[in-house]
Amino acid sequence: MAETLMQRLVEALPFLDRIADEVQPKVQEAVEAGGTPARNVLDGVWFEAPLHPALTDLPVGAWTATLVFDGLDIATGKEQVRHAADASLALGTAGALGAAATGLSDWRYLSGGSRRAGVLHGLLNTIGLVLSVVSLVLRATGRRNAGRLAFLAGYSVSGMAAHVGGELSYHYGLRVDRNVFEETGPDEFTPVLNEDELAQGDMRRVEVEGVGVLLSRSQGGEVCAIAATCNHFSGPLEEGEREGDTVVCPLHNSRFDLCSGEVIDGPAVFPQSRYETRLREGKIEVKASAENIQEQVT
Repeated sequence: MAETLMQRLVEALPFLDRIADEVQPKVQEAVEAGGTPARNVLDGVWFEAPLHPALTDLPVGAWTATLVFDGLDIATGKEQVRHAADASLALGTAGALGAAATGLSDWRYLSGGSRRAGVLHGLLNTIGLVLSVVSLVLRATGRRNAGRLAFLAGYSVSGMAAHVGGELSYHYGLRVDRNVFEETGPDEFTPVLNEDELAQGDMRRVEVEGVGVLLSRSQGGEVCAIAATCNHFSGPLEEGEREGDTVVCPLHNSRFDLCSGEVIDGPAVFPQSRYETRLREGKIEVKASAENIQEQVT
């Protein structure tokens, strides 16, 4: 199969796996040590979207402003413009630290090619960040031209890192809602299971019109149905652990409400698609909810 330029580059750097083998367990331990609230903050559960891409806008925007202000400084020599360049550089550098923390959190569960690409992404960003710090020091000590050159080098390296980050999202599908690639499911109520085959506390996966649906009964007896494939990394929710009226994905411990599909704990940030249910003539019937992501893109 044909490979992209980035894939070929990643495969040509075998040391990326060695770095990952050393670093990834430590990152996992550090994130887990913070407990569930810290994990949910880093993953963006509270934001209802992945947090890392949002935070990367700050350094990218601030460093681009630095590039513009440096050019204006050279052209005009105005002190106010010079201060604006330095302030933008400092802001971008500070913002990059937050982006790095959330990026490491996103990377902690990757494997294979995406894990190697994540290492390359992180290494390039680290070089770009270090060069930005060097630029700040050089500017503060009066060596402005050297500081500008260090910044330009760092900005270029960070641009390459951004490209690798784009590949992680668009090629490997990191942090996208996997439910969007599922079939929509039935538009009309369709029988899927005998009512007496779903006991209290059960979770049953059924296939209907090309989509997997996870059936359960709430503690109050209500029949509930959500997408059976975890939207984070396609984990089979029917193999997960049930905790009350929630299910924990067996792959990365994302936890969802069995009736609403709402995310309780990350790393997933998007809700599971939900299906309406009804009981008729001893059968459980389901149909896709109009709010499901599949309904919104078809």
